[in-house]
Amino acid sequence: MKNIGFLSFGHWTPSSQSATRTAQDVLLQSIDLAVAAEELGAEGAYFRVHHFARQLSSPFPLLAAIAARTKKIEIGTGVIDMRYENPLYMVEDASAADLISNGRLQLGLSRGSPEQVIDGWRYFGFEPKAGESDADMGRRHTEEFLEVLRGEGFAKPNPQPMFPNPPGLLRPEPLSEGLRDRIWWGSGSNATAIWAAKMGMNLQSSTLKDDETGEPFHIQQAKQIRAYREAWKAAGHTHTPRVSVSRSIFALVNDMDRAYFGRSGNDRDSVGFLDEKTRAIFGRSYAAEPEVLIKQLAQDEAIAEADTLLLTVPNQLGVAYNTHVIEAILKYVAPELGWR
Repeated sequence: MKNIGFLSFGHWTPSSQSATRTAQDVLLQSIDLAVAAEELGAEGAYFRVHHFARQLSSPFPLLAAIAARTKKIEIGTGVIDMRYENPLYMVEDASAADLISNGRLQLGLSRGSPEQVIDGWRYFGFEPKAGESDADMGRRHTEEFLEVLRGEGFAKPNPQPMFPNPPGLLRPEPLSEGLRDRIWWGSGSNATAIWAAKMGMNLQSSTLKDDETGEPFHIQQAKQIRAYREAWKAAGHTHTPRVSVSRSIFALVNDMDRAYFGRSGNDRDSVGFLDEKTRAIFGRSYAAEPEVLIKQLAQDEAIAEADTLLLTVPNQLGVAYNTHVIEAILKYVAPELGWR
């Protein structure tokens, strides 16, 4: 068995070719797709977060709205850029969404990715400390967030409050018990996967990571997952962590599928540079008839290692088509691979 969900980047563009032409379109359609995915039996509805872009940027109102419309499906992010986040305010927002969902929030965090603007986090009021990089700042924000989620009071109460206080030091409210165990780290390297394990976070690994060995993407990613699990065990954590990978997978079962993805040309890994120093490898996409997909996916070592698979969906093609994309995997591919 494997948990299967979708991951939407939440793009919109004012084009006649797009089903999401405005921010309102993509927000409302994201809710509808989560509802449809739950009805199909999918386990997760996840959303990417980007700033200064025509994409989803403020996840908690969206996640709360989905929580109010659904009952079982996990709701999450993949990922929130922690360079932009106030850890205390984020505890309140995340806890509120988690309480509305009755404990279904799976919150993916990271230090960020290449952006639309230069040092966008500065416009949000954040600056690295002396000697810190922006990545260090993102990890520091994460550590502060995790510490506050433990639920210990730290703020000195006013001796003359407007409303009565509970005894002792105070903490941000609301705070959702159990959310701490449902925090994930989006890792692009073996080293940050090991750091995530030491911090007691679940692991999210996408279709992009540092090219550390020159091997095919799925093999490098599988090694990353194994290194994470070894580090988790060494850290002495008492519960079993979760690991997700994301993939672009399209079962070609009708003419529309073949028109969109039958000649995608993305059936091989690609290599490039994220910056002057970082060589990265981008994992291939899968698009084929179900019987071919089954054979191809059976060879993907990283999918085999993970307990959760997130299907990246082309959200600009609309709710009905993306529902079909998810259903085709659940119906024609997942059972044959033992995922159902």
